[in-house]
Amino acid sequence: MPAVKIADVAEAEAFLAAHPDVVQFECLLTDCSGVQRGKLLRRAELIGAYRAGRPLPCSVLSLDIKGADVEETGLLWETGDADRICRPVAGTLVRSPWRTVPTGQFILTSFETDGMGSASDPRHALGRVVENARALGFHPAAAVELEFYLLDGKAAAEGRLTPPTAPNGFRQTDLQACLVQDLSDFSDLLEAIYAAAETAGLPARTLISEYSPGQFEIVLEHRADPLRAADDAILWKRLVKGVAERHGYVATFMAKPYADFAGSGAHFHVSLSDDAGRNLFAGDEPEGNPLLRQAIAGLETTMAESMAILAPNANSFRRFKPNSYAPLGPAWAIDNRSVPIRVTGGPPETRHLEQRVAGADVNPYVGLAVVIAGMIEGIERRLTPSPPIVGNGYAQVPPSLPRFWPEALRRARASDFLKRRLGERFTDIYLTIKEAECDRFFAEVSDRDIHWYLRLA
Repeated sequence: MPAVKIADVAEAEAFLAAHPDVVQFECLLTDCSGVQRGKLLRRAELIGAYRAGRPLPCSVLSLDIKGADVEETGLLWETGDADRICRPVAGTLVRSPWRTVPTGQFILTSFETDGMGSASDPRHALGRVVENARALGFHPAAAVELEFYLLDGKAAAEGRLTPPTAPNGFRQTDLQACLVQDLSDFSDLLEAIYAAAETAGLPARTLISEYSPGQFEIVLEHRADPLRAADDAILWKRLVKGVAERHGYVATFMAKPYADFAGSGAHFHVSLSDDAGRNLFAGDEPEGNPLLRQAIAGLETTMAESMAILAPNANSFRRFKPNSYAPLGPAWAIDNRSVPIRVTGGPPETRHLEQRVAGADVNPYVGLAVVIAGMIEGIERRLTPSPPIVGNGYAQVPPSLPRFWPEALRRARASDFLKRRLGERFTDIYLTIKEAECDRFFAEVSDRDIHWYLRLA
């Protein structure tokens, strides 16, 4: 069965019958940078979209994060910017409960004229990785944890980043971890987020106040289908931003919004099951069973060349500092957050891997794809991991991962692993977009350039 499941028109008919007040629908196609592109449809257009799909220009998947064309992808003039048919993904048609006008939304995925999944669509890249794993008898299950910051909405609109003021008038300015008072201070917003998640069918579970002022993390429940787990992450980001804005805040999943506070990460939780649904990582061995150890070794081996995906922007690399919960070199341990690969504790039947490298700005489809692909790489090659870390990983693991964006892009461009696992054409398109974006970013003269160099150079 294909990993990418296209919705049947019956799903749209049932939604319309159950939600007679909804008058419009946002259809969302996620590009390589994790940005949603698409269209707004009126109610009368929904059935047609589910029967025949909706066209979008193929150049939509060639844009950089600011929406500028990257002509070097070959997705613009070489094709005459022809349309591609985008079809609704099964199970993603839900209400957008933060919208004033009754609105629904659903995820699209792009197809070529021959019916094949578009090489430029990151959702298909994940689908190919999942199909490859299943062909080998491994069924990945996954969940995504995302950290985010709440910001004062008025200050953010003026370009200033300030922790939010709670409705009771208090503003946290100190570093605190797991502070229950924060959850109480922002209870109106947080309860609205949970209510919206329930309406949208998102499995939002444990919420904690993170280390820095205004920073939170939500746990999204495991899904047996990794594509659905990545869909959850995409829809969760939109939901949190939308509900926060209704309450006068800005929510950001930027990797490092503050220089002096912790960055925001994305943690990928993954396990592999057999055809009968048994967790293949389960076991009483403290160091993990052989299959688990091979998966760990694959993640260690492929980590450096995957950094351009796990840290996709210039800002992403500001997270990577010692003792910052952002790893600097490949390593693993049992229930230890000072390393990038954590084998979780708990009952043996729940054992799984948590990959902790990515920032919250990661594209969930591509990030999850390289994590699962790295695990399969280790299993197929029967790789051996490094010894597990005991104690402080930052003091024991020398920095070896790319520390800066251009270096990460060079490592990825030379990677045979990414081409084989994600698809050569997708890898080329993704890296071409990010290379152009990198050049454009560093070509801009910033305020800091003026402050540092105007009179001193």
